[in-house]
Amino acid sequence: MSLHAALPLLVLTSSLLSGLIVFFIPEARHRLRSTINLLGASLKLILVAYMLRGVLHGEEFVFRHAVLPNLDLLLVADALAMLFLTLSAVLWFLTTLYAIGYLEGSPRRSRFFGFFSLCVTATAGVAMAGNLFSFFVFYELLTLVTYPLVVHRGSEQAMRAGHLYLSYTLSGGALLLVGMLWLYGLAGQVEFTQGGVLSALGPEYGAQLQLIFLLLIAGLGVKAALVPLHGWLPQAMVAPAPVSALLHAVAVVKAGAFGILRVVYEVYGIEFAQSLSLLLPLAVAASITIIWGSLRALFQDDLKRRLAYSTVSQVSYIVLGVALFGPLGTIGGVVQLVHQGLMKITLFFCAGNYAETLGIHKISGMDGVGRRMPWTTVAFSIGAFGMIGLPPLAGFISKWYLGLGALEAQMPWVLAVLLASSLLNAAYFLPILQRAWFRPQTADWPDEQIPMRNGRETAALLLVPPLLTATATVLAGVFASSPMSPLDWAKLIAAREYLLWLP
Repeated sequence: MSLHAALPLLVLTSSLLSGLIVFFIPEARHRLRSTINLLGASLKLILVAYMLRGVLHGEEFVFRHAVLPNLDLLLVADALAMLFLTLSAVLWFLTTLYAIGYLEGSPRRSRFFGFFSLCVTATAGVAMAGNLFSFFVFYELLTLVTYPLVVHRGSEQAMRAGHLYLSYTLSGGALLLVGMLWLYGLAGQVEFTQGGVLSALGPEYGAQLQLIFLLLIAGLGVKAALVPLHGWLPQAMVAPAPVSALLHAVAVVKAGAFGILRVVYEVYGIEFAQSLSLLLPLAVAASITIIWGSLRALFQDDLKRRLAYSTVSQVSYIVLGVALFGPLGTIGGVVQLVHQGLMKITLFFCAGNYAETLGIHKISGMDGVGRRMPWTTVAFSIGAFGMIGLPPLAGFISKWYLGLGALEAQMPWVLAVLLASSLLNAAYFLPILQRAWFRPQTADWPDEQIPMRNGRETAALLLVPPLLTATATVLAGVFASSPMSPLDWAKLIAAREYLLWLP
């Protein structure tokens, strides 16, 4: 096996092996467990960086193993895969640092970090899957290894949330499987290919392909939290903050949105999907989700639940970009894959800091917290302003290109959706910032675990990750036009999907 064929496997192994080892480490050996976790995360970063450089220079990294005749396990590191894979590798490293600090002294840490690493392994597999079969394998593995993280606390509420999570995601997986098998019967093994692979089928298959598309999008839409398939997501917020951060920024919901990208662009092909009249209903579904998620967020006093409904809204920007027929909309949707991850993980890190340091879970209890935890609140403010779309932060770049894409696709009503969403984002984020920065503290903190010492507001491992991701949110916007920025990479992907050159 050549190095280029082995590298996708090594990327998977870097987190798989560390996760399996961690399961057998005694709870008291916390330093050993932390060392193995960080070694695995660091190795994955190195391997992904090497592959990223290779893909940029036209190198191919392909692993293929025949499971059955005409049914292969296929891993491919193409441009779209590397965008998602790089995001997951970077945020896994930061979330590992955060989780080590967050779970210090907690029970069942070996089990947590073991499944945590398996979750990242499955996410990497979703990113590099080269055909529908491989995607389905890792997509369902992601469901199974994430469940123990959702129910980690073991409370009655956590178990209910876990059962709801499984009922939704396994049902979505069943729909995805039916659509995949139906498509296999028509076209054989479907590999992800630029421009799609289904246009060669005759027009007599049009009705079947429309129904198959509905099954595939419904199956993926459960994890992508498209309305009305989103009910599991707010309930899953009983999980520890590192899990919430991972679920919303890079793992489960992002896997669903990423799958929709693959289906539209590389199974059907954007032009063929447009010819089958599939894109407009997808744009309407995404727009409804964007507005509905924002409206629901307005009425949540629990901070993590408000952020959860915000995710329902913000992830659908990716789906909306996919549904806009044109390269500019594609750029907006693809770059949102990264920008939403940076902004949302920042917000969940900060929410975890408030809960772990001061016992704050409710927005109504955040009065004056900005003076007690200024750096955490600065990071939260950057994430919130990014979500609103304030220039020059990362969120503004995504919305700008989605707006341009709407005009390019001659769908001006999408501009009204984007404007309404931004106003709603402001309506549910600005009151939080007003409480944190401008209201005086009116009562003792509910449960202050980490006293203020020498200007240090919380543990270093809890503070450094959100500061880094908040900085990345700023840099991704300010230097959006720089080479190798998320926007530059999104332009490369759009150019390849539309077979054109973009400035």
